[in-house]
Amino acid sequence: MNTHTKTFHPYSSPFDPCKPILEKTYSTPPHLYMGFQPPNLQQFTPLEALRAGTLWKDFYDPYYNTFEKAKGGLPT
Repeated sequence: MNTHTKTFHPYSSPFDPCKPILEKTYSTPPHLYMGFQPPNLQQFTPLEALRAGTLWKDFYDPYYNTFEKAKGGLPT
């Protein structure tokens, strides 16, 4: 299953003086999972496209901080 948020477990040394971070996350953009741009993709309105940063809805990927809950949708 393709998810846009990936996780990995970095190495933590037993001699590291800091508290280890056991799991780190990162986001991957949606265009990585499309081999090509299919015709007739659904589009945002011009105002929504300016807010989203893209014209096509399939390429929209909101960024959420890992410490806050994802709100979903376009910012208002």
